Amino acid sequence: MNRYHVFETAHGFAAIGWSGRGVTAFRLPARSASESERSLLRRLPDAVRSDPPAEIAGIIAATQRYFAGEQVDLTAIPIDLGEQSPFFAQVYDAVRSLGWGESTTYGAVAKSLGAGPEFARDVGQAMAANPIPLIVPCHRVLAAGGKVGGFSAPGGSVAKARMLALEGIETAAAPVAPRPSPQQSFGF
Repeated sequence: MNRYHVFETAHGFAAIGWSGRGVTAFRLPARSASESERSLLRRLPDAVRSDPPAEIAGIIAATQRYFAGEQVDLTAIPIDLGEQSPFFAQVYDAVRSLGWGESTTYGAVAKSLGAGPEFARDVGQAMAANPIPLIVPCHRVLAAGGKVGGFSAPGGSVAKARMLALEGIETAAAPVAPRPSPQQSFGF
């Protein structure tokens, strides 16, 4: 059974889902608690809202410190990604080893897994499907030439650039703010 909790950070409301094996879903901050909750429930439709046990409360506190600008290490957090393709699972493991202030490119991740440059797009697809951003730090994976690239979380590439800046990672070009849409994004 999956459970979840919505919580506030310095950049908006985030949500976390977990099972008995580890974190199953994470939603980066959005403007409202209901937006984060809806987003998380799209991934875990049968999850039950719950007060977090001590281990999850610790992860929430670390996340709050992260968005307050404090360097945190999330690599030891137990995760439960469920069924994944073997390649996506390898990508998530590789990206999870990136620490605060470190970045790489989609192509470099593919190469580190013994795949050719044509697999950079597949790495990008894995990042777009990442169910636990920040814990699997997909924001630290850049496009060729150090460009920000895409980001499927609220706020798009602007949000990704802000997270990178929070960690002191400079990118090749500043992203352009997305056009206004009826969907809200987290503006930090």
